[in-house]
Amino acid sequence: MHPALNIAIKAALRAGKIINRASNDLDLLKVETKQPNDFVTEVDRKAEATIINTLHEAYPQYGILAEESGATAAKGAGSGEYRWIIDPLDGTTNFIHGLPQYAISIALAKGSSVEQAVVFDPCRNELFTASRGAGAFLNERRIRVSRRTKLQDSLLGTGFPYRMFDHIDTYLAIFKELTRKSAGQRRPGAASLDLAYVACGRYDGFWEFGLAPWDMAAGALLISEAGGLVSDMRGEATYMTSGNIIAGTPKVFAQLLKVIQEQLPDSVKA
Repeated sequence: MHPALNIAIKAALRAGKIINRASNDLDLLKVETKQPNDFVTEVDRKAEATIINTLHEAYPQYGILAEESGATAAKGAGSGEYRWIIDPLDGTTNFIHGLPQYAISIALAKGSSVEQAVVFDPCRNELFTASRGAGAFLNERRIRVSRRTKLQDSLLGTGFPYRMFDHIDTYLAIFKELTRKSAGQRRPGAASLDLAYVACGRYDGFWEFGLAPWDMAAGALLISEAGGLVSDMRGEATYMTSGNIIAGTPKVFAQLLKVIQEQLPDSVKA
C-alpha cells in the first residue's frame, strides 16, 4: 500500500471517531448556515482540523484544498504539485438529522491527476480505497463495477440541486427521462458515497451537477480503478472543474451520457 494512502486512511479513521462520538449527542450540536440549505457544524470543523493535522504531520510539503478551510499552499519549495482534497463530512444535512448516510472523503492529487483516494463511512465502518494503477478496494477486498450493460436494468444514484436552482428544469427533465429508462434512481445525499457505490457495484451509474472537487475527487478514482468510466456532461474529463459528473459501468455510462446530453439545453451544450 502506498505510504500516502496509509496516512489518508489514518486521517479518515481519526475523523470518523470524532463524527461517531458527536452523532450520539446531536441535540447539543451547533449548526451554522453557510448559505441557504448549506450547513456546517462544529463537527465538520473538528474533523477537518484532525485530518489536516494528520496529513501535514506526514507531508508538510503538500498543499490542501478542504471544504471548510479552503485552499492552503504547500509548505516548502518545489512541492506545489501535490495537493490533498478533503471533505471532512460529506452529507452534513443527513448527519444533522441523524440519517446515517455520510462520509469522509480524502484524495491526493498530483497536478490535475488524482493518485490516492479514501472514502470512509463511519456509520457502517466501510473503508473504500484506491491508488492509481493498483485497483479499488472495500475494507481490503478488491471491488469492481457491476456487470450490467443495459440502462433499463440499472439502478442509478443522483443528487438534486439544493443551493443553486438555476437549472432545476433541466434536472427535472433528465430525472423524468431516466426514471422512464432505468430500473430506478436514488438520492441519498452524499455524493462521495454514491460514487463509491458505483465502484463496488451497488449502483450501475451516477449523475449530478454542481458538485465541488472535494465531493468527487476520491470517488472518481475509485470508479476508474474499479473498471468504470467518469466524465462531465460533454463526455470529457473536466468534471473536477465543471462540477458536473456522470459515471457508470462502461456500457451503462455510454447510454446514461446519451440520455443526459439529449435533455441539455443548447446553451449548456455549447
